[in-house]
Formats: sequence, structure tokens, C-alpha cells
Amino acid sequence: MTRYQELADDIEASIKAGILQPDEKLPSVRHTSARRGISASTVFQAYYLLEARGLVRARERSGYFVVRQPRSSPPQPTAASTPEDRRFAVVDVSERVFEVLESAMDRELVPLGSAFPSPQLFPLQRLGQCLAKAARHIDPRSTFDDLTPGSAALRRQIARRYLADGLALSPADLLITNGALEALNLSLAAVTRPGGAVLIESPCFYGALQALERMGLSAIEVPTHPGEGMDLAALEAAIVRHRPQALWLMTSFQNPLGSLMPVARKKALVELVTRHELPLIEDDVYGELYFGDQRPPPAKAFDTQGWVLHCSSFSKCLAPGWRIGWVAAGRFARAVARHKLTSTLATNAPVQLALADYLESGGLDKHLRRLRQALLQQRDQMLAAIARYFPAGTQATRPEGGYFAWLQLPGNCNTQHLYRQALEHRISLAPGAVFSASPGFEHCLRLNFGHPFTPALDEALARLGQLATQAAA
Repeated sequence: MTRYQELADDIEASIKAGILQPDEKLPSVRHTSARRGISASTVFQAYYLLEARGLVRARERSGYFVVRQPRSSPPQPTAASTPEDRRFAVVDVSERVFEVLESAMDRELVPLGSAFPSPQLFPLQRLGQCLAKAARHIDPRSTFDDLTPGSAALRRQIARRYLADGLALSPADLLITNGALEALNLSLAAVTRPGGAVLIESPCFYGALQALERMGLSAIEVPTHPGEGMDLAALEAAIVRHRPQALWLMTSFQNPLGSLMPVARKKALVELVTRHELPLIEDDVYGELYFGDQRPPPAKAFDTQGWVLHCSSFSKCLAPGWRIGWVAAGRFARAVARHKLTSTLATNAPVQLALADYLESGGLDKHLRRLRQALLQQRDQMLAAIARYFPAGTQATRPEGGYFAWLQLPGNCNTQHLYRQALEHRISLAPGAVFSASPGFEHCLRLNFGHPFTPALDEALARLGQLATQAAA
């Protein structure tokens, strides 16, 4: 154990023993450094680790303070989903998804159904400065350099971040896209043909369902645990029975469940798809939004044969609306590049250069620490409100990253009806039906805790809980 870990563990023990109270300020870095006989950088590392654990929070120009822990949380769901073991010849969810997205974009609504965190959580001013600099100094010839794969400078910065997390990807392994959704769609197009079948989680990201619907592909839903992700035994059975063309899933902080697949299961997953020579499209857009000590490795970290098409972006963690994503497509890299070339050709050059400049400046990790701490605090505040306001029997996931919680409501609650009632009270939510091509999630909903917990948000949860209680009666 390193010295900063020892210090962090000692402080954590003091917090749990009540020696350090909620909202109490930690000793200054200088004081702790002198008392412990360690460097200031070691103290900072310990405080960063405590911040990642959700035990302390930095206040601008004031130091570090003990975080007040939530009073209670609703029970967590423990059973995996049980989708019907059959193909769905037609995936038809787009109209429902469009309706939910339109309601979530209304600024007058409380954004519990939004797919994005609050823009207040991002360094937009600093990013704007980088973009202005890129626009002023861009080399006209650079707009043609690395046209389809994207900016070499940005790919190098992304590769460096992966290397710091123990994943050796070279800049040449990466292709820059217009957001992660383009990366995912390019990957899907590269490994499937119309009329084929694709394995997905149950429930799953509705963008996957829309992509399958658009490309004329069938969806085969695989049982998925709300805490640990896809059931691998059920997955292998589905591979043998249906002979799908691909598998699409999120291994870290899945949308909508928030589930995190354990490391051993991720490794077994990659071994499984490699053995069956099945392309795995991995959506890792929430990987940087972890609440633990370190980033969970993606499935790509265990891929030695190139069967994993790893997709991610900056949209959820740094630059919403900038639409910069990437894919490391392994053995399918050339096919993905061809689809990129013949569809959108290239990605916005000035925005790529601006992000490369921001990453090179070294500000991303500081921003991410603050973002993770804000999301963790907002998660706990929302779960405590759900425990206060929602009917007895309500279950909710407690994600270790991302910004979505999945609720299962008791009794006769139908969240499609609840969605329409909530709109009348100027509240948006995402009903469970939009996350599956089959019935079975009508009593479920996804809530977004990516927005500051204001009195208006608390009031909206109280109203939503009241409506759910009436429906459950």
C-alpha cells in the first residue's frame, strides 16, 4: 500500500468513526504534510482518492470538507431481466423515443427524463477559448490531413489517456467520429447485413434499438442483471441458438440500468465472443464517470484478437454538443473507415484541434474529479428523495458511475401513463417501454441525476412519487 493510500484509509476510518463530522474541513495540505512527514503531492493524492470515494469534496479556495452521507436509499433490484427467448422480426420504438426526447428538450420541464447531465457541470468557457484559438491558428492544409481517421493530435491525446489506464491503443487504432453514436452505427454497419440478428441487453440503450430498426436487423434480448450486467450463460446459449451477426452492449454504467460488469466477467465476455468469433460492439461513453478509486477497464482491455469494436466520446464527460467520439475497431478497422468515408467523410476539424489543445493543457482530470463528485452527491440526494416520496416496494439501482437510476415500481404502476401525467406537471421522465423491443418494463422508468438537486427538482420528485403512489394503490 502506498503512503497516500494509507493516509486516505486513516481519514476514511476517522470519518466512519464520527471523529470527522459531515461538513467539517479536513486539515490543510501543508499541516498534514508537516504532521505526517510526507510531501504535499502525497497529501493531494490522498485527498483526491477520498474525493473519488465520495467521502470529501473540494470547495473553491476553501479546502476539502467531509461530505454529508444520505439518510436512506430505496432497496436495489436483485433479479436479472427475463426476456422472451425469440427474435423480434420488427423493432418499432422510434416514435416512442422521439416523443420522450422531445419532452426532455423542453427547458420548462424538470429534466428527470433527459439523456444528458446539466451543462453547468462542464468547462464550457475554457473549451470555448480553445475553440477560438483553434479557429484563429488552424493550418488550412490540416483540414485535409488525416481526413477520415481524424486529427492525429487528438488521436494521440486519446491514446495517451488509455495508456494511463493500462490499455495500449495507438493513435493509428483510433478513428474520430461525429459522436459515439456515429461510431456505434459505423461499427454496426461494418459487421452486419440487413435481415440478420444482433444480441442486445434487456433493457438496453434505445439508440441501439433505433439503429437496428433503421438497418433492418432483428433484436435478440439477453437477460441482464441490474447490478452486474449481461448474463454470460444466457448470452452463450443465445449465440449457439440464434447465430447472431453481432453483440452490442455497455459494460460500464449501462444506460438505463447503471450496471457495472465486474472485471472478471468482462474478461470472460471477451473470451466468449473470441471463441465464437462474434463481433462485440462496446459502448463505453460513461467509462470516465466512475465513483470508485479508478476507472473500470473496458472489455477492449482484454481483447487480443480484435473482435471488440470499442466506442466512446467526450459528450458525456467533457463537451456535450461538440459531437466528438471515436472507435477502436480492431480487425474491423478498415471496414469501419470505409463506411465513414462513404457516409460523413470527416469530422469537424477545428473542434478536434480545440479538444486536443484542451487535453494537452492537462485540465481534464481536475474537471473529471469535480464532475464525478457532483454526480455522486446528486445520486445520493435523488435516491434519498425516492426513499422519502415513492410508494413502498419501489426499487432503484445505486449506480457506481454515470448519471442514471433505474426504478421498478410496485403494484399496477404503468410508467407510460405516469409519463403523461408527469408532463402535465411539467416533469419529464423516461418510461421503461422505450428501452426494449418487447413488453415487460411497463412498471419501470429511468431517472437522470445529472442535474443539481434544487428545491424544484426535489418538489418534482415529491410530485412524481405522489402520482406513483396513486397508481400503485
